[in-house]
Amino acid sequence: MTVTKEEAGEDSGKGDMRDGYVPSARRLERERHKRARARRATAIAALSTLVTGVVLYLVVVSAPGWPRTKETFFDGQYAREAFPKVLDGLWLNIRLLLICGVLVLVLGMLIAIARTLPGPVFFPLRVLAAAYTDFFRGLPLIINLMIVVFGVPALRLQGVTVDPVLLGGTALTLTYSAYVAEVFRAGIESVHPSQRAAARSLGLTNRQALRYVVLPQAVRRQVPPLLNDLVSLQKDTGLVSIGGAVDAVRAADIIAQRSLNYTPYIVAGLVFVALTIPMTRFTDWVTARMDRQRAQGGSL
Repeated sequence: MTVTKEEAGEDSGKGDMRDGYVPSARRLERERHKRARARRATAIAALSTLVTGVVLYLVVVSAPGWPRTKETFFDGQYAREAFPKVLDGLWLNIRLLLICGVLVLVLGMLIAIARTLPGPVFFPLRVLAAAYTDFFRGLPLIINLMIVVFGVPALRLQGVTVDPVLLGGTALTLTYSAYVAEVFRAGIESVHPSQRAAARSLGLTNRQALRYVVLPQAVRRQVPPLLNDLVSLQKDTGLVSIGGAVDAVRAADIIAQRSLNYTPYIVAGLVFVALTIPMTRFTDWVTARMDRQRAQGGSL
């Protein structure tokens, strides 16, 4: 295909020409076809979503018990009453997420390093780290919370706090650090031994090789599962309410018990969902970005 300078100048405004390149008519036609297919797929998806939503709505509102369910779970008056109090309690959940999240990452990293230390001299440390992860990953979080929140005050230890918020945060940290430790350990073990050997050959000590070569690669590879654990931690901060801490869940529970209406629970649930969705979408974006880098042969 022969292109004159005038034609090249006209096409340069389309943004498709770089360094004198002008797309062919076949390529332009193919791109128009792709855009048309994308628009058609979007329209079909929107229509099918609308139809599904309408069908689900009709099924729910036509159920025999819908009027009573609507009154009990979707009362606007109780929703307006509960919303500001749930938001006040949510601030406690956010603080627990931030503080416990940092502690979980630090403790999980230390446990993972302990489990991967080479040499027979570190065998007791590896056994203790493995026992810790096995125990707290096997122990249900709700039981761990009950043991810590109710058991520690019963011991009446001098100088030990009885604050349900601090005790609940401790239980969350103990449980989630075990999960995060396994995530870090998987990342450390995914780094090929040649990386450590190359670092040692350059004169780095074992500690320096771990710090500057192994850990950066391990953490970078495990970012998506770490974010997933933080999303789960954000939801489970609501469990501290079993000890009496007034978070979003407890604030909703107080109103529900007083009014015998469960709308505040729906409000609290929607608030948690609204907080979780951005974190989930960010996790999906990070995962997709890393997948693209991996497919293109980029660094992880």
